[in-house]
Amino acid sequence: MNHILIVDDETEIRTSLEEILREEGYGVATAATAAEAITLLQDAPYDVVLLDIWLPDRDGLDVLGDVHALAIEARPEVVIISGHGTIETAVRATKLGAYDFLEKPLSLERTLIVLKNAVEARRLRRDNQEFKRQFSVQSVLTGESVPSKALRQQIRLMAPTNGRVLIYGESGTGKELIARAIHAESLRRDSVFVELNCAAIPEAHIEAELFGVRHGAYPLAAGSGSNLGPPTASPEKRGTLERADGGTLFLDEVGDMSLKTQAKVLSALDEQLFTPVGGTQPIRVDVRVIAATNKNLEEEILKGNFREDLFYRLNVVPFSVPPLRERKQDIPPLVREFLREFGRQYGRPRMEVSEEALEVLAQHSWPGNVRELKNLVERVLILNPRALRIERKHLPPLTQRSSARISEEFSTLQQARDAYERDYILKKMEEAKSNVSRAAELLGLERSHLYRKMKALGISVRE
Repeated sequence: MNHILIVDDETEIRTSLEEILREEGYGVATAATAAEAITLLQDAPYDVVLLDIWLPDRDGLDVLGDVHALAIEARPEVVIISGHGTIETAVRATKLGAYDFLEKPLSLERTLIVLKNAVEARRLRRDNQEFKRQFSVQSVLTGESVPSKALRQQIRLMAPTNGRVLIYGESGTGKELIARAIHAESLRRDSVFVELNCAAIPEAHIEAELFGVRHGAYPLAAGSGSNLGPPTASPEKRGTLERADGGTLFLDEVGDMSLKTQAKVLSALDEQLFTPVGGTQPIRVDVRVIAATNKNLEEEILKGNFREDLFYRLNVVPFSVPPLRERKQDIPPLVREFLREFGRQYGRPRMEVSEEALEVLAQHSWPGNVRELKNLVERVLILNPRALRIERKHLPPLTQRSSARISEEFSTLQQARDAYERDYILKKMEEAKSNVSRAAELLGLERSHLYRKMKALGISVRE
């Protein structure tokens, strides 16, 4: 049963609302003053508080502040009710954390709809908190290898700080998961985690994505409407920096950001202040930035592709995520974890893996890292619906190429990696029937990233 607390100094309103809500199946308590309401909230949890803005002993918005200060597990959603409502009051209530605002005389139909939605919102928030509690660094970097243990310890040490983090690692090592783990263990864990993939957004649009857009930023021009240039006249849009206020902003593939955008990001980081595209009023935010890259940024600085001053702003706490080939001890637990995950996803019985299959997997160099291993496990599970254990025969031939054969075919590690990546991408393109967007999904890459990778490997694109 969901519990509602009605706080209103008018006896008639309390009585009628209580009767109606009890008939709707809610548990109901009432209070005529702010003091009574606070006492009830301290004694038992409620899902929603219907809070009058005019109370005899305190202002309702002050009470809203007290409710919002409760521990998140005990914090109800608050719906403000008032007979003297104004737009200014409604906006202020929303900024203070109110879920909604109802004007007196109350509409029964609207009140019941708002209550239902508020109850659902609190349930989702509570489920999200439970997920965060269950989400641990252990699950982000499964395994007991020395590199895995060291990385988990590093996350625990620095996550509670506000220091900026720069995560280095090859594609597929789990840089985003590391960033999410840092956020989940930080003091900002109850606030938002906002991600921006700098490689997936065209240069003409990335400033709008970062800083937002205000009316008139891109006036319509004759013949506009092309998808190639800056966005045409559009409604106002909040950028990722503004949406991340109070929380964490994750800049993935930060090494792909243009020099022009880097300069603006540098200014925003220094002052926590920025002006939206087309705007005139600066916006101040409180954001912790975590960045990630698969490039060597120090080399990019020497090439003139990355600003040295931005590098030092981001590189307060450097993280290096080890590739899978450096922690092959973690392959068995990773395979078992992925089997459990996909087994639940596809409704399959528990599947085991043979020691012989694990030995074959351990011989592979895994240039695609954990993402490649995860994709392989999913593929094997899908293609062998009746198998209860993964055997060597179930593994695709690609994973059974020995290191001796690789060393004979290629003179350098880069040649071997390029050849493997080319074969792997071509297989995924074949599975996707030459649809690049679908192939990107299968590979776990952004479409633009896959395009660049295919061009670098000499793979023609035909859609």
